[in-house]
Amino acid sequence: MSDTKNKHDVIMVGAGPAALSAAIYTTREDIDTLLLEKGVPGGLAAVTDMVDNYPGFPDGIEGLTLAANLQKQAERFGAVIDFAEVSSLKDEGEWKKLETTSGDMYAKVVLIATGSDYKKLGVPGEAKYYARGVHYCATCDGAFYRDKRLVVVGGGNSAVQEAMFLTRFATHIDLMVRSKMRASEVLQQELQKFVDDGKITVHLATTTDEIVGDEAKVLKVVGTDTKAGKQVEIETDGVFVFVGLKPNNEFLNGQIDSDEIGLLKTDENLMSNIPGVFVAGDIRSGATMQVASAVGEGATAALKIREYLEGHHDIQLEA
Repeated sequence: MSDTKNKHDVIMVGAGPAALSAAIYTTREDIDTLLLEKGVPGGLAAVTDMVDNYPGFPDGIEGLTLAANLQKQAERFGAVIDFAEVSSLKDEGEWKKLETTSGDMYAKVVLIATGSDYKKLGVPGEAKYYARGVHYCATCDGAFYRDKRLVVVGGGNSAVQEAMFLTRFATHIDLMVRSKMRASEVLQQELQKFVDDGKITVHLATTTDEIVGDEAKVLKVVGTDTKAGKQVEIETDGVFVFVGLKPNNEFLNGQIDSDEIGLLKTDENLMSNIPGVFVAGDIRSGATMQVASAVGEGATAALKIREYLEGHHDIQLEA
């Protein structure tokens, strides 16, 4: 470990709201902080059209703007973001070793804030037409479908919100819901307005079995009306899938205790079963999957990280 440029007080894996908020706190305390991000800073917030429930913004704020502001604030205090993917984490006692696409790196403390990713349907045609007819981000790709027909798959809050957003571009949305609606009552009431206007058709108890197209594009979705027991085919120019999230925990290889769906367990200090490895945000078991709570957890994690560094490494920090 003679290469000191790869040694840091804190390395944060991920650069979403939780990590960026934590970095604002650690860097203001002059704690050397590096964030490793394999995708887009801001996490899923960055690809959310409008965040309406973040405190302090009565008219809402665009997710991309909120993410950019968090990043600017963290960088203003000295946080550094390296675009790299972590492939493994190893506990070597005082130092934690992270194998990354930018080489091996070492930290006294690691904060895992990798969040979650979009779940896939796992049906024929989904992978084949990914990014050329099948999408998971309405704000990223919705504008490609101006004056087109679209299918949205899912019955939760995200599916309903994104379906309504896509009406800005598409002439009609078919919302395919595998069983029943799980979206909040408020969103369902708002959705009904779009249904009444003929902009969205809701297909309850309808599975998505296959995405069909030619060599160039998606043409239709084949599903099953489980109540009627018959096959349905819906012509479409594109498919947007919103069926939940999965934890980004593959690089840990089961080293950190997790719950039944793979979210990481922590103690009351947000520390995992590995001393010096903390967890915050949507990857943590018990997380509420809200931007505001991720920001709060990031701040809490930073304070606990400071306490850990003071207690274990004799680092003198400003009060």
